[in-house]
Amino acid sequence: MPKWMRKFFKFLNRFFMVPMFRLGLGGVMTNPFSGYIMVMKTIGRKSGKTRFAPVNYAIWNGKIYCLSGGRTQSDWYKNLLVHPCIEVIMPAGGVFVEVQAPYTCEDRLLIIRQILKNAGFAGFFEGYNPWKITDQELAEKTTDLPLIELNPTGIGAGACDPHGWAWIGWLATAVLLFLFIIFA
Repeated sequence: MPKWMRKFFKFLNRFFMVPMFRLGLGGVMTNPFSGYIMVMKTIGRKSGKTRFAPVNYAIWNGKIYCLSGGRTQSDWYKNLLVHPCIEVIMPAGGVFVEVQAPYTCEDRLLIIRQILKNAGFAGFFEGYNPWKITDQELAEKTTDLPLIELNPTGIGAGACDPHGWAWIGWLATAVLLFLFIIFA
């Protein structure tokens, strides 16, 4: 992926995707075009601060799987290796998970293909079509792509962060609905 595109996604994730999920509007943001997205709340390996990383995912046999598009160089991936027990904000709510990374299994290619399909338009940024690529080509192109398994261990706090900002999203939705009803 070109450097300008990485910067664009970093900006989009930081100032749009993460705030939308933290306000409880993650379900509105996920669809087949934009992709099925969750936000991982990792703990910084050096700072100890909570970090947010939106990623595409797939659910396979009751477990959640995602990929590190930045390979092993992604900061959130390095954070997971140090602190493997995290919370993820799914579109419907929060889940505590235990991370196994990198994960290898016999279904690796099937899971990777499904994640890339679930990524919507972003699934094509690896440089191929996840629907049409052969298994052999997919295996060759994803050998350095870490597959991460997230094993659910409990129900998380969810989108409403402890700072109490979720009410803004619900208030804005109520005001817009009210205005739509009055002026429609």
